[in-house]
Amino acid sequence: MPATYSTINELHGQFLRSSGACTDTRKLLPGGMFFALKGPNFNANTFAPQALEAGCRCAVVDDPTVATDDRFLLVPDVLKALQELGRFHRRTFAVPVVAITGTNGKTTTKELVHAVLSADRPTLATEGNLNNHIGVPLTLLRMTPEHRIAIIEMGANHVGDIAELVAIAEPTHGLITNIGRAHLEGFGSYEGVIKAKTEMYDFLGAQSGTLFVHGDDPLLMTKSKGRKRVTYGRDEAFDASGHAVPGAGPCMELTFADRERHGHHHVATRLIGDYNAPNALAAVCIGQHFGVPDEVIAGTLQEYTPTNNRSQFSDTGRNQLVLDAYNANPSSMQVALENFAAMRTDRPRLAILGGMKELGADSRAEHRAIMDAVKRLGVDAVFVGPEFVELASMGITAYPDANAALEAFRQKPLTGYLILVKGSRGTKLETLVPAF
Repeated sequence: MPATYSTINELHGQFLRSSGACTDTRKLLPGGMFFALKGPNFNANTFAPQALEAGCRCAVVDDPTVATDDRFLLVPDVLKALQELGRFHRRTFAVPVVAITGTNGKTTTKELVHAVLSADRPTLATEGNLNNHIGVPLTLLRMTPEHRIAIIEMGANHVGDIAELVAIAEPTHGLITNIGRAHLEGFGSYEGVIKAKTEMYDFLGAQSGTLFVHGDDPLLMTKSKGRKRVTYGRDEAFDASGHAVPGAGPCMELTFADRERHGHHHVATRLIGDYNAPNALAAVCIGQHFGVPDEVIAGTLQEYTPTNNRSQFSDTGRNQLVLDAYNANPSSMQVALENFAAMRTDRPRLAILGGMKELGADSRAEHRAIMDAVKRLGVDAVFVGPEFVELASMGITAYPDANAALEAFRQKPLTGYLILVKGSRGTKLETLVPAF
């Protein structure tokens, strides 16, 4: 007979006897707890027997017809069970939980904060892009008695998404990197983006939590006013202060004040772009707040190497590449272009820009604004994606997709260039890299 668990406490007991939670039959954990999630085009209840045969200890299902013995844990709704279990498990640990969201830089900031904190104590952090209503509870379920702090990245496409995620993770601290024009199709407007992101401030304010706030951002300072906050930015009046060193390159150099304000630490990072200075300074601020020695913070930031096509600089032997093709939106595209135009180099520059997704009715205007910025900055550019193709006029090079662009670059190889590769993940500009 199948086992039906009436309380989350009983489900948690089963979880503690497992080797961890998993949702993908391609990445099963021996002895793990399989959650049979459903989506628009799949129903993992049908894969639950397969998960057990492959070595999972138990399977959480919401279809009574597949629950043939007590290895199947029958619940009303698997997704809600996963989320409730993640919250229940998180509550068993009295450790700080830092939530991070924002339009641009949230993953880089999360990685930098993780690097700084984990250099000082066992730290749990979101892996990859598991920052949604499924990824957040899965991350929480990785928490063990060894961890002394957790960093939970949170993404959002609609108003209410952050409110849902903070209700699951129940953070004690939170940071919004910035609020820009992205996912406008889902949010409805820029005002919708602001409302969604600041749901984190609302939660932490109600719970007397602590906000880490970029003091140079007037919107964030206004929205966090009256709440318990720790500030960082250029002004030495902020709790943590520092700035990018002008004229450095191609990688950003950061100077920040030590905790006692008796001196400054200079860090030569491996991050492309001065726009990464607030991300690095956020890591300084959080590290200092939690007592990480300044020397450890500086050394960690200097050693950190970006991955996943985010702010990566490389020399291929033929060309120099600034690869930032993991994601793009109007605000991140603008700052990437401005940084690229300001980089010191004797090489000719070429920006390869991919279409930006999920902009809805604003898409045409936002892509036009990027093309105008390219012209204003005097940067040679190649555009990739239907969003740009429909706007291209005489003298502008635009390809419908990455495959067409790749073929063109293979026909006429580039040598000796400084190249920026920037676009939304869906445009797949990273596939162009072998041609350079």
